[in-house]
Amino acid sequence: MPTPTAVPTAAAPAPRRRRASPRPPARPKAPSPGEGAGPVAALPPAFAAWFGRRGWAPRPHQLALLAEAEAGRSALLIAPTGAGKTLAGFLPSLVELAASPKRRAALHTLYISPLKALSVDVARNLGTPVAEMELAIRIETRTGDTSAAKRQRQRRDPPDILLTTPEQIALLLANPGAKELFADLKRIVLDELHALVTSKRGDLLALDLARLRRLAPGVQTVGLSATVREPRELVAYLGGRADPEPAIVTAPEGAAAVITMLDSRERLPWAGHSARHALKEIYDEIRRVKLALLFVNTRFQAEQLFWDLWRINADNLPIALHHGSLDVGQRRKVEDAMAEGRLKAVVATATLDLGIDWGDVDLVINVGAPKGASRLIQRIGRANHRLDEASRAILVPANRFEVLECRAAITAAAAGAQDTPVPRSGALDVLAQHVLGMACAEPFDADAFYAEVTDAAPYAALARADFDRALQFVAHGGYALQAYDRFAKIRQGKDGRWRVSNGKVAQQYRMNVGTIVQAAMLKVRLVRSRGAGASAAGTPTGTGPIGRGGRVLGQVEDGFLETLLPGDTFLFGGEILALQAIVDDEALCARTSGTEPKIPSYAGSKFPLTTYLAEQVRAMTSQPEAFDLPDQVEDWLALQKAKSALPPRDRMLVETFPRGGRHYLIAYAFEGRLAHQTLGMLLSRRMERARLRPMGFVANDYAIAIWSHHDVGSRIARGLVTLEELFDEDMLGDDLEAWLDESSMMKRTFRICATIAGLVERRHPGREKTGRQMTVSTNLVYDVLRRHEPDHILLQAARDDAATGLLDLRRLGELLSRIRGKILHKPLRKISPLAVPIMLEIGREPVYGEAEDAVLADAADVLIEEATADDDSVETEGAGRGQTRRGESRA
Repeated sequence: MPTPTAVPTAAAPAPRRRRASPRPPARPKAPSPGEGAGPVAALPPAFAAWFGRRGWAPRPHQLALLAEAEAGRSALLIAPTGAGKTLAGFLPSLVELAASPKRRAALHTLYISPLKALSVDVARNLGTPVAEMELAIRIETRTGDTSAAKRQRQRRDPPDILLTTPEQIALLLANPGAKELFADLKRIVLDELHALVTSKRGDLLALDLARLRRLAPGVQTVGLSATVREPRELVAYLGGRADPEPAIVTAPEGAAAVITMLDSRERLPWAGHSARHALKEIYDEIRRVKLALLFVNTRFQAEQLFWDLWRINADNLPIALHHGSLDVGQRRKVEDAMAEGRLKAVVATATLDLGIDWGDVDLVINVGAPKGASRLIQRIGRANHRLDEASRAILVPANRFEVLECRAAITAAAAGAQDTPVPRSGALDVLAQHVLGMACAEPFDADAFYAEVTDAAPYAALARADFDRALQFVAHGGYALQAYDRFAKIRQGKDGRWRVSNGKVAQQYRMNVGTIVQAAMLKVRLVRSRGAGASAAGTPTGTGPIGRGGRVLGQVEDGFLETLLPGDTFLFGGEILALQAIVDDEALCARTSGTEPKIPSYAGSKFPLTTYLAEQVRAMTSQPEAFDLPDQVEDWLALQKAKSALPPRDRMLVETFPRGGRHYLIAYAFEGRLAHQTLGMLLSRRMERARLRPMGFVANDYAIAIWSHHDVGSRIARGLVTLEELFDEDMLGDDLEAWLDESSMMKRTFRICATIAGLVERRHPGREKTGRQMTVSTNLVYDVLRRHEPDHILLQAARDDAATGLLDLRRLGELLSRIRGKILHKPLRKISPLAVPIMLEIGREPVYGEAEDAVLADAADVLIEEATADDDSVETEGAGRGQTRRGESRA
């Protein structure tokens, strides 16, 4: 299978530095559009000439951002994809640097983006105008892939413009030379700001911005963002107390996107996520365009779709794969091949969601439901990437529920609706990491440092008591751990200032900085397969030595690899690999062939359905005749109406029915997988107290299914239990607390918080702890803290994370409040058509390759026959039968 190869490009020599000279006076403020001077006339001659040679004119929002910079104000630019946000963000810096060719060597502009690939791409694009105008401006990138030698040189001899990531900023600020490095910093450009502020990376970045504002007073910050619901929430990240009201510049919307949904000629599955039913039609769309981007929601789906496309690639089209677990070298080859027009299609995950400029992409195909209107708009923007040309996209639903979701997303995109998450309150574990990092840079006074921390938007409301708890945690680990010297990472000197305890602690910090805590991963290294070997009788055994030394293809979670035996095959990077052995932190593999390899799955890679789309799906299921739905979906919903009821928009439908010797309760809540999983856990506890003997549950984005030994429907009919009692809001009180105390999920969440806060470190000089070692270490600490210091700051951080992320308690609380007294119960004698998808998720064992669809189709046929049969007495044993016990959700 061919793979794209990198094309070497000659790097332009760095411009020579000249001696410093006084900065010339600032130019008069550029006129706003319509004030007399044309747009090009508002630029310096060299820039006006460059625009003219290209036949361009600066857009009004680009000039507006330049004017705000000249007025000394920070600003937020809200603009759609293709509006020239990046050039707008850099234009003030380029103009200033061009006006001062004899400046002192110093870092002038810092560009920060959430993706390494984005920094590399922007550097490449920014180099074009700099080279064509022959500007003496040095531009460099700094990411985790930058060599140690180059990183050291950048601290000694910084470029004019440095493009980097939040983690690298944290490392630079934790260096004792940070004050000198950033002293002359004039501007910070924050790209894709909307994607940063909703995560712990955004918390860390906000803290680092507060430190940069202290080191470089007067620094201007420019935020670049796609369209969001509340721009004011992003503005708070930019200026701090010194610049409390940054400007908001809004670019006009571009040409409306052309979005369609594939109405496949094939039978649309009732469940599943592969979209294999439409594979031939997807391939035909690829053939018709110059370059297509195919987005999926998980790395598992990316590997599967890529493999499926190559199996039918009779025309040998150049199709590539791009996701975060592939080796960085392979990802860069794909990106270069895209930029150079050597590919026909790329299958990608969120790694290509953000603003990388692929101007020649003329079609985006989203396989599966996008799970959010804003995410869909972001992905559609990858096509054309030009403001005045309509982007074209096709949505390919994988099942019938996803048809509703895709239709809702298309409607939302046409209306310009946004469902971006709101910015978060700052996490305490991130604060603890920052405390240690700043102590590594220089001793600090607690009062002054608290003032600095609260200048960061997510921590503006941080209580002094919580700040002091974080400080004391870094100082000695907390009350229960203070007897152990290894947790004492900072100390207070006689001058009252806090400083890092020793150089080893600083080294450990630098090796573990950041907030992205991945599951334990093993490198996948390509090797020669075992030699023939021979037994005593001379018979070949295939047990000879493994030839090591091949290239690293990427990384896979060790939990998946632990399920394989030597010789088992799996799919990675579009190739079938056979596991040879696991040695240290590497899975040694050889290329092989086969038809049914396993596909690695990755934790935490599923997007939950957003609240906005959930509401739209509820509207469609309650009144499908009001929407233009495909015939197959209309028939499915009509059948549901005849056999049971359609879920009302303002009420929650609950069905109960017997099947296979068990009794099922299906609740159509439409609040997303996370909220449903939490509801299933809490509802199981309630059913157990009601002596209904629940056995297990599953959840998807649309519903939950709980099965039990006792007939729930008959007990409801006899008044022995009520749905109002089972779904009462008070389950979020004692039931939630009791479940959290027992939950393994809390231990996993605590492990992440402990890693971010530096309580435990995965990376050590010359070695890295395994996932099992990290689990054992953090589980022991978790148990100690629960017994001896239940209000420990990291336990609080873990509870906060669980409430806002893993459990989605806000949405669950809103659901329980909304359905109070509004539950429609339909007791049935057999499964309904709408229940078929959730029932197919019960007890599913992982099956891979072509067999996966075959097994799912067989099970679906059985359930569909039951759900559509006229004879209400039909009940079949077997398919969809639950295999889990209570609390062992397969969702």
